[in-house]
Amino acid sequence: MRFMITMASVAVLAACSPQQETSTPEVAEKTTTVNTQMTYPTTFRGNVTDEYFGTVVADPYRWLEDDRSEETEAWVKKQNEVTFDYLEQIPYRQEIEERLTAMWNYEKISAPFKEGDYTYFYKNDGLQNQSVLYRTDAEGNTEVFLDPNTFSEDGTTSLASISFSKDGSIAAYSISEGGSDWRKIIIIDAETKEQLEPELVDVKFSGISWYGNEGFYYSSYDKPEGSELSAKTDQHKLYYHELGTEQANDPVIFGGTDAEKHRYVGGYVSEDDNYLYITAAVSTSGNKLFIKDLSQENGELVTVQGHTDADTYPLDNKGSTLYLVTDLDAPNKRVVTVDASNPGQENWQDFIAETENVLSVGTGAGYIFAEYMVDAISKVEQYDFDGNKVRDVTLPGVGSVGGLGGKAEAEELYYTFTNYNTPSTIYKFDPETGESSVYEKSKADFDSEAYVSKQIFYSSKDGTEVPMIITHKKGLELDGTTPTILYGYGGFNVSLTPSFSITNALWLEMGGVYAVANLRGGGEYGKAWHDAGTQMQKQNVFDDFIAAGEYLIAEGYTSSERLAVRGGSNGGLLVGAVMTQRPDLMQVALPAVGVLDMLRYHTFTAGAGWAYDYGTAEDSKEMFEYLYGYSPVHNVEQGESYPATLITTGDHDDRVVPAHSFKFAAELQAKNTGPNPQLIRIETNAGHGAGTPVSKTIEQYADIYGFTLYNMGVKDLAELN
Repeated sequence: MRFMITMASVAVLAACSPQQETSTPEVAEKTTTVNTQMTYPTTFRGNVTDEYFGTVVADPYRWLEDDRSEETEAWVKKQNEVTFDYLEQIPYRQEIEERLTAMWNYEKISAPFKEGDYTYFYKNDGLQNQSVLYRTDAEGNTEVFLDPNTFSEDGTTSLASISFSKDGSIAAYSISEGGSDWRKIIIIDAETKEQLEPELVDVKFSGISWYGNEGFYYSSYDKPEGSELSAKTDQHKLYYHELGTEQANDPVIFGGTDAEKHRYVGGYVSEDDNYLYITAAVSTSGNKLFIKDLSQENGELVTVQGHTDADTYPLDNKGSTLYLVTDLDAPNKRVVTVDASNPGQENWQDFIAETENVLSVGTGAGYIFAEYMVDAISKVEQYDFDGNKVRDVTLPGVGSVGGLGGKAEAEELYYTFTNYNTPSTIYKFDPETGESSVYEKSKADFDSEAYVSKQIFYSSKDGTEVPMIITHKKGLELDGTTPTILYGYGGFNVSLTPSFSITNALWLEMGGVYAVANLRGGGEYGKAWHDAGTQMQKQNVFDDFIAAGEYLIAEGYTSSERLAVRGGSNGGLLVGAVMTQRPDLMQVALPAVGVLDMLRYHTFTAGAGWAYDYGTAEDSKEMFEYLYGYSPVHNVEQGESYPATLITTGDHDDRVVPAHSFKFAAELQAKNTGPNPQLIRIETNAGHGAGTPVSKTIEQYADIYGFTLYNMGVKDLAELN
């Protein structure tokens, strides 16, 4: 059992006073010529300004923040018309889509998991928009349990999560419609698959944690006033739903007080049903932890960690002994034990001490599995619950391990192994012997032996050594002509470990280089590495990425004319900042669902919870000036020649609202004077990415790769091989 904390957030506008525009925005029918190659819809410029610590900042495209207005809808339609007209003229775009469709069309099966009398697994026949959940009984009979492809006609409603009651007789599953983070929870009889009661609605950033077979804990916000896709959500609450009762009567277990607001709250019941753990956080880093003894009729909520200076979450328990994972006084994490009767941090005892490598931990089959990242590569050690090391787990190769864990009574466990040129393979693991055997080999049409993936280290601007993994066909001639995609993220303690993707496989097959840099801001080297890329040190992330591009050029992998940079969400910010700081470095920029307006990001949905990484424009004059200095929306220069840019976003993205991308596109189209196109591709009925139908994903990548190669001067795909 392993508990993870998901977070997001918001903050008050203390130093910002907007002056509203007085005229009505209109999207003109005519187009305005911006340069010799492209025409764009005329985007109305309003007169909104904000004042931050005496500095007046114009926000001419504020009206695009209104995702419910007819004007914004018309703007989206006209932008898409221009973008798709351009993309459809790329001679090999259809060829790319057809090849990606063929490569994607293979059977994919997940690791199995047991609930009640059934063994469940996910399977996708190949091109199904959503994977189907199957189950097999004791006699070996297999049937469809849930088919998300039937949830909506266009495949845009997805199965977001599922959780079974303790005996497996009841299932509660959540669905996402149009990619939104707002969920509905549907409760069914697991035997008959009949819905038992009305669905729970307006659930967001939530797990489903059962207490026996009686009910479950879940989390949500009050539905915001105004747009549910962009309005602030800053008061997360933990609820308990007892089966057979109305959702309106669900009691608030934690949160909802004016005295103290938490943007992310989660509730998790221990596997033995004895304890309820509650996590509470105000940002994406650091959380409080509480515990309640459920065996006591009126058990009190006891504080385990009463501050947010560290991330601490429960791993498991044996009787009253709690096993916790924490980075308190251990930037690379450690496992500690403490008795539930007196769980304060002053009583914590080291169980697995901190090492020089970052630790993540799972449990299953009565054992603890400590996975370490050694320069972003997985290493796994197995322990018993007395703290004795059982063995180093022998892995199939150099790469990433996922999912090694399960229920305490499991007799066998499963894990996936992958790297950038090895399709994900599922292994069965015997916890008693330590032996692994192939359970499900990938059926992907990809010859791993034809490619090489290697890790190098390069020096960033300040001399920091940064790792990067570069993957390409064997025998690549380093003559600077190879189309190359450089990918990065660099934030929120997220670690980019080697993993296979069929879309990346297509890029490699076409002859491209794919490089991933493990930038500061990520979690590859623990909390210190993360903190080195936050707030007033965020520029380190951009410098690391720029240095990665310079390395690829200097070593002959590519040239500025054949380099594309790509990243999504926080990685979209990365691309936006780097392309505005060094437009000469790359030929193509591909910012996806990016955080691009750094002065206002915290005013939308749960954005203020990202302040640990970014800081906000209201924090101080220094913080405002720092953000203003790199905010992509505010650093597009009139008369500059920017790389060919294809911004991608979804109109239902309520994680990073599409207004970020809208504003950035408008600024680029208005100010770029170079020959390169500045386009935005807005997927309709789509969100931040999770649950996106396969058909939409294939179309999007065909557009991205076609746009990239076309703007690198590739006239025919045959010239790449």
